[in-house]
Amino acid sequence: MITGIGIDAVYVKRMEHWVTDRKILEKFFHHDEVAYVIARGNGAALSLAARFAAKEAFGKALGTGLSNITLKDIMVINNDNGRPEIKLFNTAQIALEKTGSNRAHISLTHERDSAIAMVVLEKI
Repeated sequence: MITGIGIDAVYVKRMEHWVTDRKILEKFFHHDEVAYVIARGNGAALSLAARFAAKEAFGKALGTGLSNITLKDIMVINNDNGRPEIKLFNTAQIALEKTGSNRAHISLTHERDSAIAMVVLEKI
């Protein structure tokens, strides 16, 4: 059963200066996300924007927003096939469980100027 749906868009230009600001990266992103984004080189801002949109979409899917959630407790990774997956830790996992959900699905897309993420929460 679907328990929540969230979508968010991020303007990529907004993220361009974040790529070089270690304090911002460490505040909002899991260390594995930071390593992945930095390795993307010229595509770093696109990847960062998509991941930030995913965090916002997760809060919308919860129906509560992101208050009381540490953003780096939401990690977006790509599996071996390149498919994005959302991994939740600590505050984010607790927030998911409070909704009665036990699974989160994610879809990401980005173009030159925008990154969009959709999160679907499910109780199975």
